[in-house]
Parts: sequence; structure tokens; C-alpha cells
Amino acid sequence: MGHLSIRNLGKSYKRYHSRWGRLREWIVPGAATAHKLIWVLRNIDFQVAPGESVGIIGRNGAGKSTLLKLVMGTSAASEGEVRVGGRMAGLLELGMGFHPDFTGRQNARIAGQLLGMSGEEVDSRMPEIEAFAEIGSYIDEPVRTYSSGMQVRLAFSISTAVQPEILVIDEALAVGDAYFQHKCFDRIRHYRQAGMTLLFVSHDPGAVKLLCDRAILLENGLMVRDGDPNEVLDYYNATLSGAAGQAEGIESGPVNDRLGRAGFRSGNRKARIEAVLLDGSADTTPALAIGAPLAIEVRIVRNEEVDEHTFTIGIMIKDRLGIEVFGTNTHCLAAELGHIAAGRETAFEFKITELNLGPGSYSVTVALHRAESHISESYDWWDHAAVFEILPAPGLPDFVGLCRLPLHFSRKA
Repeated sequence: MGHLSIRNLGKSYKRYHSRWGRLREWIVPGAATAHKLIWVLRNIDFQVAPGESVGIIGRNGAGKSTLLKLVMGTSAASEGEVRVGGRMAGLLELGMGFHPDFTGRQNARIAGQLLGMSGEEVDSRMPEIEAFAEIGSYIDEPVRTYSSGMQVRLAFSISTAVQPEILVIDEALAVGDAYFQHKCFDRIRHYRQAGMTLLFVSHDPGAVKLLCDRAILLENGLMVRDGDPNEVLDYYNATLSGAAGQAEGIESGPVNDRLGRAGFRSGNRKARIEAVLLDGSADTTPALAIGAPLAIEVRIVRNEEVDEHTFTIGIMIKDRLGIEVFGTNTHCLAAELGHIAAGRETAFEFKITELNLGPGSYSVTVALHRAESHISESYDWWDHAAVFEILPAPGLPDFVGLCRLPLHFSRKA
């Protein structure tokens, strides 16, 4: 089974002060250094165990794609090392490695051989590559005639046809259409169940939570956090609203001492959440039947600096894996909050008339911010502010999934 070991990995580039600096360093031995080192990655150190799936997250420019290039060997590290155990395949930048004037079939043969297969093995798997890519006669056309989606289809089909022990994927899958994305994730899940190791970069939190056992957050080329995907993504979300990329007042660990629920709380506290009550209580974990109503009461206090006309209250319901099930806010609802007196506690209520969720445990995140999103300015963001359980309802038909949809079945002919 495949495994990875990344030790003290770093990547730097030279920035020269003038156009002649590089030449002077080459031809004048002992000349003063004419460049400055710009580090895009530094002190990256982690292990990926056989069969483990690790997601790499972070803002644009954090170093995610550079890290994958170093792991794949398409870029040389400035320091540290990468040790790879097992056959590795990767899907990095769109079309990377394809020759634009070669046909898809020719590129598939070349890529397969670079991945360690013989020409005969590639030929034997070509029908499978063609069938999965679903690009029809374009397989025998030059790649330069392909759309970006067709390139992704062919690249993913080739990379996974060899059934690698380690699969490295950048954000290229985001280019594909919805149908093909479903096919890709189904294949990845199938290989994961068979023990494949996965290193995965994505801006899609749902994909990271579904596919990954761990998540690593990169910030300015450094590892900031490594742990459970739900926890790391909650922390990342908290950092998005901070000035210069730094979260303001992030609290970690138990954010509600009475109930001991773990999560993150962040914001500049120009307004704050005083309490979150489910069906009128802040001290219990309600157990509700499928389809029962739920009242989420949010008690808040704002100060004079916060404009009550742009003030927004939001809620988000997540399942036990951290997958977002439902979320809304008063901006989306075009709700009138009325006058909110500064310095005084004011209560608001979100009433869900039918909570048609599947059985299981759920958490409620509550946020106070300006306008439609906490990215503009976050006052108070509270993950896991409350939890509740959904139990099967007597008399309702069984179903599978996160939600129960109204359904009528009949015979038409």
C-alpha cells in the first residue's frame, strides 16, 4: 500500500534586483549575491499512512499546488525531501503533460508508460480509458482541439486506470461538468475502500469532509493546522473574516462550558451572541422526531458601532460529519429586524416548521455579521452553538439519506 513521508520540505525562488543580476552571479565568481530568496513553502512536515486520505486546504497563493508539484516530482524542492512508497499517479494542472499536437490516444499511451505500464498494458486498458472519459471520436483527435472539460476527462481516466497506490489530485476536477464530477468521486470512493492513499487539494469543504480522514491548512507557505477535517475547516472558515487573513479573537476547544461542545468561535465582537436556545432551552440536547418543528432562538447584543440596517443573523445546520445540511440568514430572507437597541439583549427566532432530516446527530452554527456574508465583517461566529438529535418517527416509511422529501408513488400504466 502507498505511503508518503514529507520531511522539512521547502521551495524558494530567486528574485533579482535587476535584469543583469543573474548574469553577474554566473560569470563573476564570489560576486555579492544579487538576489533575494522568496519562500513559497517552508518547514512542511507530515506523514500520510497507507490507505489514508489527506486534504490540503488554504487560500489562493498559500502553496497548495506547489506542494503537490513537489510531491509528484514535477518541481524540485529547495530543501527537505519527499519519500514515496508505492505507485503514484496525479492530476495536477489542467492538461499538464499532454502534448497538444498528439491525439488523446497517443497521449494516453505516453502517460501510461510514464506511470510504469508497458505499451501492451496501456493498450489492454485503452477501452476502459475511452469508456470512462466518454469523449467519443475525440480520442483520436489532437488534444489542442479539446475543451477544458474534455482534457480533465481524459487526464482523470488515464491517471486512475492504472489503479495507483497513491493518487494526488489538484483542483482540476472543478473544471469538469457535474455528471463527470459524480463519476470521478464515485471512482475515488471505490479506490479509497480498496485501500488507496489520497492527497487531495480542493476549495470544496464538502468534498474534503467526505473523502478525507485528515485536513492540513496552509497559510503563506506554512502548515497552520493538521487534524480532523471538520475542525480544520471550521478554523479555516474563522480565519477568512480576519484582517490580512488573520482571524480575530478565535477561540478553540469547548466554546460552551456547560455542555462541553468543541468548536471554534471568532469575530471582532462588535456584536455578540449571548445565548442560543433550541425550543426554549439552552441546557439540553433536544431529541426530535422526523418532521417535528424546531425553534432556534438567538439572543444577541450589539454596540453603537454596528449599523443595525446592515446587521445580519445567520444559522447553519450540519450533520455529525460537518456536512452543511441547511443554512440561511436574515439578509437572504429579506427579514426586517426592526430597531436593535445598542447594549441591550435582543432575541430573534428562526422557526423551522418541519425538520425533515434523517435520523442522527446535528449541530447548529450561529453567526452575526454585516450584509450578506461574514467575509465582509464578522462580529461573532459560533460553531456548534447547539446540538440536537433526530429520531425515527413512528408510522413514517423508512428512508435513507440526510433528508425526507415529500413523495407519492403510483402506477402509471
